[in-house]
Amino acid sequence: MPVTARRARWVRLLLPALLLIAWLGVGGTTGPFAGRLGEVATNDQAAFLPRSAESTEVIDEQKAFQQDETLPAIVVWTADGGDGQVRDRQGAATEALASLRGAPGVAGEVSPAVVSEDGKALQGVVPLRPGLGDGLADALDRIRDTAAKVPGTQVGIAGPAASQADLSDAFAGIDGLLLLVALAAVLVILLLVYRSVLLPFVVILGAVFALGVACALVYVLADHDVVRVDGQVQGILSILVIGAATDYALLLTARYREELAHRADRFTAMRAALKESWGAVVASAATVALGLLALLLSDLTNNRALGPVGAIGIVCAVLTTLTFLPAVLVLLGRAAYWPARPRTAEERRGVWHRVADLVDRAPRKVWAVSLVCLLAAAAFAPSLASKGVPLDETFVGEARSVQAQRTLGAHFPGGSGNPAIVLAAADRADQVVAAAEKTDGVASAAPVTASGRPGGGEPLTVDGRVRVDVTLSAAADSDAAKDAVARLRAALHAVPGADAKVGGYTAQQYDTLRTAERDRTLIVPVVLAIIFVILVALLRSLLLPALLVLTVALNFLATLGVSALVFPHLFGFTGTDPSVPLYGFVFLVALGVDYNIFLMSRVREESLRHGVRQGILRGLVTTGGVITSAGVVLAATFAALGVIPLAFLVQIAFIVAFGVLLDTLVVRSLLVPALARDIGRRVWWPGRLSRD
Repeated sequence: MPVTARRARWVRLLLPALLLIAWLGVGGTTGPFAGRLGEVATNDQAAFLPRSAESTEVIDEQKAFQQDETLPAIVVWTADGGDGQVRDRQGAATEALASLRGAPGVAGEVSPAVVSEDGKALQGVVPLRPGLGDGLADALDRIRDTAAKVPGTQVGIAGPAASQADLSDAFAGIDGLLLLVALAAVLVILLLVYRSVLLPFVVILGAVFALGVACALVYVLADHDVVRVDGQVQGILSILVIGAATDYALLLTARYREELAHRADRFTAMRAALKESWGAVVASAATVALGLLALLLSDLTNNRALGPVGAIGIVCAVLTTLTFLPAVLVLLGRAAYWPARPRTAEERRGVWHRVADLVDRAPRKVWAVSLVCLLAAAAFAPSLASKGVPLDETFVGEARSVQAQRTLGAHFPGGSGNPAIVLAAADRADQVVAAAEKTDGVASAAPVTASGRPGGGEPLTVDGRVRVDVTLSAAADSDAAKDAVARLRAALHAVPGADAKVGGYTAQQYDTLRTAERDRTLIVPVVLAIIFVILVALLRSLLLPALLVLTVALNFLATLGVSALVFPHLFGFTGTDPSVPLYGFVFLVALGVDYNIFLMSRVREESLRHGVRQGILRGLVTTGGVITSAGVVLAATFAALGVIPLAFLVQIAFIVAFGVLLDTLVVRSLLVPALARDIGRRVWWPGRLSRD
């Protein structure tokens, strides 16, 4: 090789080498942040309430009473053996509770022990400070050890404090286990897809770099209170970045492999691969990022947090795909695919040629059968209940707080120890109490006195307002309790001059449910509009983008329909978290459009060269394998969320994983190509291709 040629080659290698060195430095700096998000995350659900809800106003107004929002730990004693009388242990239980006054984490007065009507259980409430973090588990252990000193009894701790501690335990594996499972799944799939030694590790390294940068940025923003992060957002960020970075990498590496089969020079091949791929990658990322940013319209803080956090993750995934990955692939050349050899689509004849032949022979039959199957599944979507998950279904498997709550509910009114909190005008306190006691679903109501407990003295008055604690008959997290809160608000709002506001745990759950319904009504059309505009700009058509948006929306409804059958009959869930349908919609529609962008941008490219009919068939053949691989990878990464034992994440994992596979294997592979083939050149209306 002449000296000039060798020098030119080394100069061309210099830029990718510098990029690789830069990314290794960035990865070494930001990598540790993937395990540090827990330091700035909060699992205090009070921090994620709707901004404008009545229950949120109650929390703010409570501060005037010098009674900050507390996290109740409800201690329940039963006799050894479970069915004996415990009345004679009431004094010992009260003394045990009293000894906790002033203990670390305890806020305010500790209640005395109360005997249940059947005499088989004792109950006491220990108010804890919110935001204890790791100290919450220590505080509960201290309470449990103290309560266990009452002889002849078994002790459990229920209530929001115990639930939050179990929630923190469930999220304990989100930094390590979740990431390990997701990366292992991706590695196995990539090894099977590429049958290459080096390339899977290069792709995974790029995804890890993207996650490190994203976590570092989110850490800084959360540390400065720009965004809030909880365990759910943290877990979804990890899965989203790994899945998206791998998907975009699959698209680029497949195109580079294809170009290497036609070109001897690796630099020219990469230049061509980037030229033909970057538009689809950026457009796909834009649909997901802007779809996530639409969550900023939500009134729920955790939804609004997921929007920018997820968008940051997607941008980082695109950044590594278009910088780190090309640099490494150019440096490796054909060795990246060793021992496999880069081949053209014609040389790789297989299942996608047969699929293309089927679509070409009978397009109308293919799209009609696909459409009927999707509509049949979608018919069950309205039966999916999204009224929240009861406490005994929040955790996958048994949790100590759930067991204690069952014991508490068996002997006391369901809302004991976790009352609805009413703030009202002091001169209307009697009317408010009377109206509350007449409300269906209310067990009792009493004003809070200067001692901090309801009843037994003059009501505590602050700025002309009083607090009334209302005990509900049903468990605080039940649908019956939420219905009772709605009736209670209606009754108290009707008391003249009372200006009553109803808050507390059940009211917070009720407000979250109503806000989630409002969010879906607002955000769903916004996301669809965003995606439609991006598709119009990319494909230069109106009809085809409309078809793509409708097909991915139908895929989402079909997935909800299948979920409505699977959740109660296979997983045992009687309902879903209110945010599950919205999260599922944003992920499935945005990610589903991704695959259609990959397909139809290639179809457009091939149609410009070979005409519409051949363009559709060639586009399906050339992208079939890579898009299917990308769908399987994304489904596997989201399925990894199932290792965290929480119903919310298990539900999201199933909806996204199943929906992505349905979209990849049916919508993108059969429905969309068959519709485009049947409609023909008119699918590009009002634009037209030069090779129509």
